[in-house]
Amino acid sequence: MEPATAPQDQKHRPAVQFGALRFEGVAAIVALIARRGLPRWPVIASVVLWFAFISYWNAAAKNAAPTQSSESIASRRAHVRLLNAAFVSLLFLPVSVLGLRFLPDSLWLVALGLGIQVASGMLGVSARRHLGRNWSGAITVAQDHQLVTTGPYRVFRHPIYVAMIGMFIGSAIAIGKWHALIGVALIVIAYARKIPLEEQSLRGVFGPAYDDYRRSRWF
Repeated sequence: MEPATAPQDQKHRPAVQFGALRFEGVAAIVALIARRGLPRWPVIASVVLWFAFISYWNAAAKNAAPTQSSESIASRRAHVRLLNAAFVSLLFLPVSVLGLRFLPDSLWLVALGLGIQVASGMLGVSARRHLGRNWSGAITVAQDHQLVTTGPYRVFRHPIYVAMIGMFIGSAIAIGKWHALIGVALIVIAYARKIPLEEQSLRGVFGPAYDDYRRSRWF
């Protein structure tokens, strides 16, 4: 599960990095689309779905609980950089051989990919609603932190991470090009790094109860 939001995270807006340029919020995607030229419609459709998901996330982040402790700034920065690189690779890096297709240009594959992205996004929204004030982008411990076991947390330990990876996979299928697969690989690396750190933090808070929780859930 995700811990609660740190004060610095409440001020943090979703951003993507392109070379030395940093774009935040909606301006990030618009600026990068303009930089790469008009994309094909599957990319536009995928970007619209990401818009909706990020917009909900920004609104939901306002009700996070005060933080008791948090991961280091360097650790959080490493995760954000991996996340930025994943988004840029997924949507905005069709250069050289990375712009070649790994899947055929098929309408049914685009529909499948966008369907996976929508379903994964709905899983993420459901998990976020069940977490409530316990959510955070950073690895933190909130005041009066609770171990959430309802909704998607009955099945998954980290349903938001499952949702994010699923959305990346859906986007990659819809786009069908190699650069999108690099985005998937980077997001998997980002969460493979973050999950052990987060679980160590939660084990310190909840002790044996978290070990029992972990054994009875997937991922």
